[in-house]
Amino acid sequence: MSFSFFISKPLAFPQQPLFSVDCKYLALTIYLYSLGGNKRASGIWRNHQVVNKLVVRAGRKKISFGKDCREALQAGIDKLADAVSLTLGAKARATELPDSMENIGAILIQEVASKMNDMAGDGTTTAIILAREMIKTGMLAVSFGANPVFVKKGMDMAVKELVKVLKKNSFPVKGKDDIKAVASISAGNDEFVGNLIDETIEKIGSDGVISLESSSTSDTFVIIEEGMKFDKGYMSPQFITNQEKSLVEFDKAKVLVTDQKIANVQEIVLVLEKTTQLSVPLLIIAEDISKPVLNKMKGLLNVAVVKCPGFGDRKKALLQDIALMTGELASFFPT
Repeated sequence: MSFSFFISKPLAFPQQPLFSVDCKYLALTIYLYSLGGNKRASGIWRNHQVVNKLVVRAGRKKISFGKDCREALQAGIDKLADAVSLTLGAKARATELPDSMENIGAILIQEVASKMNDMAGDGTTTAIILAREMIKTGMLAVSFGANPVFVKKGMDMAVKELVKVLKKNSFPVKGKDDIKAVASISAGNDEFVGNLIDETIEKIGSDGVISLESSSTSDTFVIIEEGMKFDKGYMSPQFITNQEKSLVEFDKAKVLVTDQKIANVQEIVLVLEKTTQLSVPLLIIAEDISKPVLNKMKGLLNVAVVKCPGFGDRKKALLQDIALMTGELASFFPT
């Protein structure tokens, strides 16, 4: 139900209002009367003299049912679902706005949310709200003659100071109670999920990796797997072994780890021959691999290439961890 207010012609001083509000500092009294009858009306008064008539009108409620209701409900669902569904799956398409300039703005906000999700795995809504307000106030400053470069520098300085304040006032999560509290809040105040995450972190440690997957049942449960995970995937779809899930799955594979680019198949021919003799899969983790080498691997079974994770010193440390974890595969590490 909606309400609208408007000022009308002055009327006689009211005697029995339904209620009144006195504005002492303005010497005004607002009276609200029943709308029935000409002698009763609402108004704004000063010192018992009418200033203006105040009329309150309530908009009608819209009650819908049957076919019209169902169609309207479905139309609202479709509008949101159509926009989201375009971004789903391997053949996902980007959502674009008709206006090219507006579309650039939408892409900018999408990048903000994407980077936030990559960095923290959460907080995308907060990032979008902050980005919008920063851009809006920055545009306003520029429209009044401010230099855009100086506005950007000012924002950078403000961000640095804000980060200092946040770090000063923040505290690390310690103990089961803190972990449980944070996890429960993130799960919509679900204590069961909070306890589950707390128990999982206690088992795998703070450096462990937790990933979420849809359950085929109505139960929520945890499966703990030993191993290592890093944010890189196979370099070509030709390596897929599980077509249904688009995964490369090897059992008891040998691993070749190198921080160099494999430009010639002759560089790894001995490794390929060895794994073929042993009849075991081969996983190659390399900085890069040339297209000719990839093409020559197309006819080979149980071989996959993954790009090195990390950058700089961190990349070398990760490769060393992978080599150490594989143990017996140290002999496959190129010299």
